[in-house]
Amino acid sequence: MHKPLLALTALFAAAPLQAQPITAAEQAQIDKVVSDTLDHYSVPSASIAIVRDGKIVLAKAYGKASETIPVARPDLPYQIASNSKQFTAMAMLLLEDDGKLDLDDKVAKYVPGISGADRITLRQLLDHTSGLQDYWPQDFSFPDMARPTTPQGIVDKWAKKPLDFQPGDQWQYSNTAYVVAGMVIEKVSGEPLFAFLKRRIFTPLGMTSVEDMDRTNGPRFPQGYGRNALGPVRPVTPPAPGWLYAAGELSMSATDLAKWNIARINRAVLPRDDWEEQEVTTKLNSGKDSGYGLGVFVRDSNGRRIVSHGGESVGFLSASNVYPNERASIVVLTNSWSGAAYGAIARQLSQIVLPKAQAAQGAALTRARTVYDQLRRGTLDRQLLTANANYYFTPQVQADFRTSLGPLGEPTAFEADGNEVLRGGFVIQSYAIKYPGRTLSLSTFREPGENGRIEQFLVSPE
Repeated sequence: MHKPLLALTALFAAAPLQAQPITAAEQAQIDKVVSDTLDHYSVPSASIAIVRDGKIVLAKAYGKASETIPVARPDLPYQIASNSKQFTAMAMLLLEDDGKLDLDDKVAKYVPGISGADRITLRQLLDHTSGLQDYWPQDFSFPDMARPTTPQGIVDKWAKKPLDFQPGDQWQYSNTAYVVAGMVIEKVSGEPLFAFLKRRIFTPLGMTSVEDMDRTNGPRFPQGYGRNALGPVRPVTPPAPGWLYAAGELSMSATDLAKWNIARINRAVLPRDDWEEQEVTTKLNSGKDSGYGLGVFVRDSNGRRIVSHGGESVGFLSASNVYPNERASIVVLTNSWSGAAYGAIARQLSQIVLPKAQAAQGAALTRARTVYDQLRRGTLDRQLLTANANYYFTPQVQADFRTSLGPLGEPTAFEADGNEVLRGGFVIQSYAIKYPGRTLSLSTFREPGENGRIEQFLVSPE
């Protein structure tokens, strides 16, 4: 849970494109990847969910869920551990919407008595810059975990130690900070954290499988496993109740976690500005970017934006990766905390089901150059445009493009300017169009995917 490892009808209707189904060839590759990776790492089972164009196109489970469930099923809730943090952070954002707190409030206003409470903000609890010492940095259970605990018990033992650093100076993963955040949520909302999450998030999103993980340590649910070195795979002993709480208390199916990811892609059900604020990465006091927002990692990889988190609890590892520009996500839940099967599966699935980033970007560049050349020459293939773009390009607009751009002749360079970003369901990319002595700026919006049509095409002086 602790490591940085990396409505409904309206929700699904919000996707503007028809989801591309998993082909038979892709299904065969996926089945082989998951099965081979589970065998390689000796992991009993995996449950996956794949989203394309904002819709779930595959939910499937593989292997053995437990000693009492010999065949895993996609409806079973696996422990997602620290993937829970994004839900805790969203709960606090919703309470801020309600006017019940401000993320820049000091912790002392709600939970006095912890170290640095008069200096740590609620935001710093969520972005891991509080300085509070992590209560579970290990990859094994320590003796205290054999006995039940409470949030206050964790706070008393770990949150009253001297801070590891001054708030905002460093980024350091802290489950302790999320326990404090959970206590704030319960105090402000007047209800248990899980009840608040169910009422404000799970029910509106149709996430019906979600449970408190302390309730899923039993014969009706997936069982956690592990290995000692290269020894045999064995069931592991779960921790006593209370140890995960707001830092990682949730169990759910891969399908339900994918529904959450779809809402993130569509900026749906919950307020758009909350989704956006959650994904703004934190700057340290030094100005360095932490790469972490409020309960999620945000990064670019090979030109592709990824919003992600991982999770580790006793006997479980999970990965949830969202690709906003591609309107896609991959969820992988496994029931072993030995080996890296969950990450290896997620990486290989992305290579199978996502459009090739370079191909999509290259196709977009080619299409942008094609449309630019058509406009400066007085021709336009309207099939390359959306209905809105076709509305914009009236005969007068086309004439202005032709008469102002045509005399400039052939550009000396036509290249992408900056990274792609997502807005309003479109991929935004700027281009620099260079001529001797001057450069023009082109702003484009396009539909996601290699063959996405152009929604916006505006040229201006740089």
